Amino acid sequence: MSEGSFDDGSCLSSQSPGSLSPARRQNKEKEIKETKTTVNFVTFPVSQSTPEQQLLKPNEWSYCDYFWADRKDPQGTTTVSGFEVLLQKQLKGKQMQKEMAEFIRERIKIEEEYAKNLSKLSQIPLAAQEEGTLGEAWAQLKKSLADEADVHLKFSSKLQSEVEKPLLMFRGDNFKKDMKKYDHHIADLRKQLVSRYAAVEKARKALADRQKDLEVKTQQLEIKLSNKTEEDIKKARRKSTQAGDDLMRCVDLYNQAQSKWFEEMVTTSLELERLEVERVEMIQQHLRQYTTLRRETDMFNQSTLEPVDQLLQSVDPAKDRELWVREHKTGDLRPVDMDI
Repeated sequence: MSEGSFDDGSCLSSQSPGSLSPARRQNKEKEIKETKTTVNFVTFPVSQSTPEQQLLKPNEWSYCDYFWADRKDPQGTTTVSGFEVLLQKQLKGKQMQKEMAEFIRERIKIEEEYAKNLSKLSQIPLAAQEEGTLGEAWAQLKKSLADEADVHLKFSSKLQSEVEKPLLMFRGDNFKKDMKKYDHHIADLRKQLVSRYAAVEKARKALADRQKDLEVKTQQLEIKLSNKTEEDIKKARRKSTQAGDDLMRCVDLYNQAQSKWFEEMVTTSLELERLEVERVEMIQQHLRQYTTLRRETDMFNQSTLEPVDQLLQSVDPAKDRELWVREHKTGDLRPVDMDI
């Protein structure tokens, strides 16, 4: 949608509307009515009567091309501007970012509690008296719990510094204030548009009244039903012309206000679009960091189990028996039969 499509210049002409004949004025108004329509004080072309508008950013689903019209809220009670929809998207994104940080915080708590329980379990002296190669493997398995606990503590610490904290810190309290500034700025421009539109309607009514008065006086003079002089007719015509000039001026001011609103809508919506891309890419980056840290945790956990696997492979019941016998033997002489 180009800015030119919002130029209501067809409402103006080099000739004042007040100087048009009634028939020409009616045709002009009909032509304008058929090609343009005003919705909530914003003037749009009628789609059936105009060629398809070129998008500001072709081949993109850009904010600046799709949020010009207002819409009813889900309850259908109030009207929400397209710009407000974009602002709500930003505020919702901020809330989602906060909730993601809360989710990571809960994940950290689980890791910390898990590490605490692993460390506690590793210190329990159950089966501490197991001997031999099996005893060595069992001791290493218990030690691996302490090592694994340390891995999970490091994981939770990195989650906090590299994922949770960035999610919390990205766009602080000033972000909502910035959004309010955008909101107030665009809303003020819409209010100005409403005021200018009201002035146009008032001027249009004044012109219609002056035109009607001129027509009545002209008809009365023609059929000699009144003592009105030609001077009265000229005076009425001047007032009608002045009303037409006033209408042209009001329409011009309205178009200027709409053009300003249009420009600010494009600029601001593109800025909101940039902010949303920035937010999504930031979250993507730190969630990728989460998956990287998680894989590293699995890798380190695996390394804590490798010595256990090696020792388990070395478990040898025969060797264990030998070791036990060597330590606990009480004598290797066997009894024999007694001689007679």
